[in-house]
Amino acid sequence: MLKHRGFPGRLPGTDHQFVIRRANPRGATPLTARRRHADRRPEDRRADAAFLLALWQHFGAEPFERGNLDAGRLSWLFGREVVPAEDPFDPASYTALLRVDLQCARASFPDLFDDDSPARPPGRGGRSA
Repeated sequence: MLKHRGFPGRLPGTDHQFVIRRANPRGATPLTARRRHADRRPEDRRADAAFLLALWQHFGAEPFERGNLDAGRLSWLFGREVVPAEDPFDPASYTALLRVDLQCARASFPDLFDDDSPARPPGRGGRSA
């Protein structure tokens, strides 16, 4: 399992994790597209925005290997802002390639993007690229 060095481990001040420490010996948790309901807690929405921003700052528009990225956090964005970058795609593989769909990401999280460069998440001290 590839470990993405320099990728944030979690949303600061919360228990929302972005990466896992070690591979599951029974295999990777499959990625599944989760529905985001309008009544989600603000903290959950901030975690989605911060994770998407971290993906964009770390990988940009280039395909990236799933590696140690948390399956639960990826699943909140999977199928919309994060899409498969290979065909066939194995949702239960640590080596599966993904990419950020910038058009969908801009539509879903307009506050994160200012022209072509990502901005800071609202109310948080995220890094700018």
